[in-house]
Amino acid sequence: MDESPSTALASDRARQMLALETRALLTRLERVKPFVLYETMVLAAAPSIAAQSAIEGYLARGRQTLRRLAHGYLAWLHSSEGQQLPVAETQRRYAILKLHFNDILSQFDIFADVITQRSERDNGVWLSGLDVVAADALHLPGGYYDAPPVVCYLNRGHGAAIRRARTRLPGGGENPVAIIQVPRERMVGSGIASSLVHEVGHQGADLLGLAASLRPVLKGMQRSGPREALVWQLWERWISEILSDLWSVARVGIAGTTGLMGVVSLPAPFVFRVSADDPHPIPWVRVKLSAALGDALYPDPQWQAAAEMWEALYPTHYLTPTRQALLAALEQAIPAFVSLVVHHRPRSLRSASLKEALATPDRTPARLRAVFEGWRGSRLKMQAAPPSLVLAAIGQSKADGRLSPERESRITADLLTDWAMQSSLDTSAICATRAQTRVIPTMTWGRQAPAWQP
Repeated sequence: MDESPSTALASDRARQMLALETRALLTRLERVKPFVLYETMVLAAAPSIAAQSAIEGYLARGRQTLRRLAHGYLAWLHSSEGQQLPVAETQRRYAILKLHFNDILSQFDIFADVITQRSERDNGVWLSGLDVVAADALHLPGGYYDAPPVVCYLNRGHGAAIRRARTRLPGGGENPVAIIQVPRERMVGSGIASSLVHEVGHQGADLLGLAASLRPVLKGMQRSGPREALVWQLWERWISEILSDLWSVARVGIAGTTGLMGVVSLPAPFVFRVSADDPHPIPWVRVKLSAALGDALYPDPQWQAAAEMWEALYPTHYLTPTRQALLAALEQAIPAFVSLVVHHRPRSLRSASLKEALATPDRTPARLRAVFEGWRGSRLKMQAAPPSLVLAAIGQSKADGRLSPERESRITADLLTDWAMQSSLDTSAICATRAQTRVIPTMTWGRQAPAWQP
């Protein structure tokens, strides 16, 4: 049906408005510049070359796609088809285009939170140091997977979180890097190692498909009596977080458990809280389980001592009989569950068990005590060792009562700065000697550090 003159005029004005709005959208898009053009971080605070390249490349491709869509829309709008279709259809297509633009901005903001903090004094360089620690903690000898770049940033709250690499971003697209959110209250001490490596564990377990491999086994364990079935149903529900706790104690030893205690040391109702849809274990059980996992990997009386201390902090005698019975059933099943997990042999590990793949001789309590004693007074020796090993030894020494919180914080802050600086200098050296557009540096330990007195 032909439009009336007034309707035709309104449609023409609407098309003109949509054309102008699309051009305005393009001007706003041009103001979304690469981070390297306006961030003021010092070189030591910058993310790795691999992470920067992945982030900037991903965002640039998104902007390019949106620019192509916008110009295509403008061409269509002025075509005979665009002029003949109802103006409501032109509005519908513009609305979709605008949603794409908002998605681009949402993705930009995700990475902006990561990059902008690198300009903060001290925090920026420490975050770069945490990137190095995370990369080391994610490295798994054996070539089981290609580890993605990792970047860290600070946020409020008492728990850490991760946006895993190769997962979907808002609006679509695959996340090019692992983004770890670190709680500000963890900066800076050995507790940061527990939170950081736990989140690294989520990425590592995902790359190996560990949860998917274990769930059928845990489902099979549910074919028993009602009480046992409930216990194994809970283990299955919690398996993702449990695997990350396993990764944490495997990489940083007792610091993984003591750091977890610091995170879940909440008022008792929260520590004993049972939620039907929470993927995290009941905090009271989770700490006991962390200690049991640590003992399975690196046997030592300290793990039982940690579990007993936790019981003293949160006694169960005042709980309802039903709650006590559930906790007792879970605690009774811990040895069988831990054995099942650490001896599990997923296909991704090529016949190796989780214990064989994750546990390393240099992380036993006795070895950590020995290396920390050997490092005493030498910042150079600490800086030359793998970062996760250093934080494990620091955490062991603190748990043994041989390292004060004040000295621990000072040592950790200094080492994070050293690792950030070393990574930056290594990258600069590689870029200076290799004429290539994209460099993924191989970190080496052992660059000389300045003299330091603890």
